[in-house]
Amino acid sequence: MNQETVVLNSLHKRENFNCGKPLLDNYLHKQAKQDVKRKLSSCFVLADDSKQVKGYYTLSSASIQRKLLPEVLIKKLPPSYQDLPATLLGRLAIDLSVKGKGLGELLLMDALNRCYDSSLRIGSMAVIVDPLDEDAVNFYKNYGFILLPDSGKMFIAMETLSGLFRV
Repeated sequence: MNQETVVLNSLHKRENFNCGKPLLDNYLHKQAKQDVKRKLSSCFVLADDSKQVKGYYTLSSASIQRKLLPEVLIKKLPPSYQDLPATLLGRLAIDLSVKGKGLGELLLMDALNRCYDSSLRIGSMAVIVDPLDEDAVNFYKNYGFILLPDSGKMFIAMETLSGLFRV
């Protein structure tokens, strides 16, 4: 299997994708192609040689309310910004057939690298995720994401990512 992500297209086989989370499965089966077409999100896939999707993630523009951020970050930001630019990592899923092979980490690192790279051209101070369940919360915590109080969302600052992806 090629371990390079590409933009979802009509050649990709999505109908048999099964990550065990109906919300994530149904999104890929029924909605992802339309969201890409409407420019609501970008969907990147990891597929095998037969074009069967084995994993995917989505990215879109977002904002985060200043008051949700930790005080240590707020101090560094101009007070005139109440909503701060961010990138939403909306969905990330791998097929059960490849579970335990490190593809979740591969997809996350690919997504974060894309986000960081984009932030060098278009303002985005963080990546936001909205974890589906406790498993997802724990997954993102392992990679340095911080829970935002009272929102259920998590984030990682681009400043943190710069240490990983700076060239």
